[in-house]
Amino acid sequence: MNNHDKHKALITTVPFGQYNNYPIELLEVNNIKYDINPLGRRLKADELAEMISEYSILIAGTEQITKDVLNNAPKLKLISRVGIGLDSVDLLIAKKNGVIVSYTPDAPAPAVGELTIGLMLSTLRHIHISNMMVHKEIWQRYSGFRLSELTVGIIGVGRIGSKVIRHLQGFGCKKILVNDINNGVILPDFANVEFALKEKIYREADIITLHLPLTSDTINLITKDEIACMKNNAVLINTSRGGIINEGDLAEALSSNIIYAAAVDTFIEEPYSGPLIGLENCLLTAHMGSMTADCRASMEIQATEEVVRFVNNAALTGVVPDSEFFNQKEI
Repeated sequence: MNNHDKHKALITTVPFGQYNNYPIELLEVNNIKYDINPLGRRLKADELAEMISEYSILIAGTEQITKDVLNNAPKLKLISRVGIGLDSVDLLIAKKNGVIVSYTPDAPAPAVGELTIGLMLSTLRHIHISNMMVHKEIWQRYSGFRLSELTVGIIGVGRIGSKVIRHLQGFGCKKILVNDINNGVILPDFANVEFALKEKIYREADIITLHLPLTSDTINLITKDEIACMKNNAVLINTSRGGIINEGDLAEALSSNIIYAAAVDTFIEEPYSGPLIGLENCLLTAHMGSMTADCRASMEIQATEEVVRFVNNAALTGVVPDSEFFNQKEI
């Protein structure tokens, strides 16, 4: 029996191979047996637990890979995560069970950065609302704000946050206030960028955008207390992870016009059906930050290449660093 015969992969992330068939070709050329998510949607933890027992490799999406899932996967040796977020994986139990966890942190950054700019512009100019109204044959024009007149606050200036800063350079924002959980972060020589405490960002920024992992330190980072410190014309944007903003507190603040608007791409429970539904001043998108053809294909290819390296006993390139294991949120 060769090493390939010992392994079988379950692909849970969807879509897979839609934009580029190369990941499927990689698996087949390397004679790696695989099955693709039969439900065609994000799996629930109990569903994944039921189907994972026979697989040694998991090419994963954002589904919850909990203690129960991992303990029901006696053959599992590798989780190759398509994307960057690791809050859905119980890293400590994976390590205890001898499961290697790998990810593709760089691939989605360009797409998420651009979506963030798109959400800023749509929210500031009511583009999404005007579109719905015209489709209803209601002709109503909306006044908004220009980025060049505003102060933008960015919390988290790693792979994605730094790209957002770069895009904003072309808009000539009045000021860009930044904060990061890594006190030693160094940025290129961007114009009008100032490091600031989060409290200053809450008080002074017209737009606040979040680009952080979900950890025990960042869960419920933004609650009604932080929102109460914000300007009443503030726009709050989250394209990082659900749970960083308390969704109930945000819904209450938007309903009461405590802040001007919000745009949210990620949620605690997905598909989302919570209290933000129906609020005109809240733009909601379906966790599609990475969903461009090039970035999605890159994520899938990198994750599959890691699988090929694994079955060929080659050095892995995307193994999650030890630093990600600290402060992980319990799942």
